[in-house]
Amino acid sequence: MSELKPIFNALWRSKTGALLLIVQIAVTLAIVSNAAFIIHDRVSFLNQDTGLEAENLFRFNLYTFGKNVDIAKQQEIDETLLRAIPGVADAVVINQVPLSGSGDSTNFHLKPTPQQSRGARAAFFMADENLLNTLGVKLEDGRNFEAADVVYSQGFDKTANVLLATRSYVNELFPDGDGLGQTIYLGDNPFKIIGIIAPMKGPWLDDEQADNVALIPQVMAAPFKRVLIRTESGRRGEVMQQVEKVLLASESERVVSRITGVDKLLLEQTSQDRLMKNMLLVLITVLLLVTALGICGLALFNVGRRTRQIGTRRALGAKKSDIVRYFLLENTLVSLIGIVLGVGLALAMSDVLMRHYSLPRLDNWFILYSLAGIYLMGVLAVYWPAQRATLISPSIATRSV
Repeated sequence: MSELKPIFNALWRSKTGALLLIVQIAVTLAIVSNAAFIIHDRVSFLNQDTGLEAENLFRFNLYTFGKNVDIAKQQEIDETLLRAIPGVADAVVINQVPLSGSGDSTNFHLKPTPQQSRGARAAFFMADENLLNTLGVKLEDGRNFEAADVVYSQGFDKTANVLLATRSYVNELFPDGDGLGQTIYLGDNPFKIIGIIAPMKGPWLDDEQADNVALIPQVMAAPFKRVLIRTESGRRGEVMQQVEKVLLASESERVVSRITGVDKLLLEQTSQDRLMKNMLLVLITVLLLVTALGICGLALFNVGRRTRQIGTRRALGAKKSDIVRYFLLENTLVSLIGIVLGVGLALAMSDVLMRHYSLPRLDNWFILYSLAGIYLMGVLAVYWPAQRATLISPSIATRSV
């Protein structure tokens, strides 16, 4: 405690450098804690379980331009040919592709329009009875589609009347957990929930209701269609190379395009999140490095300015450990002031990010981790200048006295 007064006096004499360092520590703590929290949030988002074997799934577009082609019949032939390719687990013509960033969604209600009733939004996928197996998603309760459930149409002139849904979606519509077997409505069209499937994501990972998914047994005949294929593990590459040749051999007046793995589509959808994560990592690294250099630089500056003071203390019997402790204590005081200001600034920054960018509230643990890290970094940064101070000879430091 006896060293506090000379430390305060010394800091006051060179208050500009100390104030700048305090501001630097405060700003660094505020930015680092919020950036680390955002990185954690993005990593959790990127690593979430999609419920799908993305590495074994791929999609492609198929456009038929032949005028004499029976689209509906050719569609059935195509699925049979694709399923016969060695390494293919299953294949379907589908309206949209999961995890692609592009899809269809709608609100289902408990009563038909125009009656007012509770409803909830879900992404939906339409295909034949092979859809669930192609997705590789398990049926948790109820039954799967049967061939008799599938409706083939030219558009929405007729619709299916059953569907499968994820448990999260069924529970949102029926909070009491009795949704299996219940009927919900899309407009005036009734759909009976015949099965509940394991959790899976829809087309958009960043959707607030990404887990709300419905599968509808309906196939629309159209010149343009999307096809989804699930392969056996490790065989996707060889299957992707055969698709175009097999399909064009059956009907040449069409185009096969965008043969793409679903995991690649997922990477494309999350590219901005990964870029943000990497940029924030660089920002944190640079800020910590600059702050460490600032602490080290100020300590070196103080050692140079206080050569005679240090030498005098050595001449009066101060040990080397006393000199090191002096500079560590000085750094602790400066760091603590900066940390206190930084905590308030971090919370204020978190409130701004919540209001303007819809980010979650900053977890206080990230503030604690950040301030502990910055303090330890400061101790390490000041240790070398403090050691240099112990090398000052009392005779040299006091020669001009």
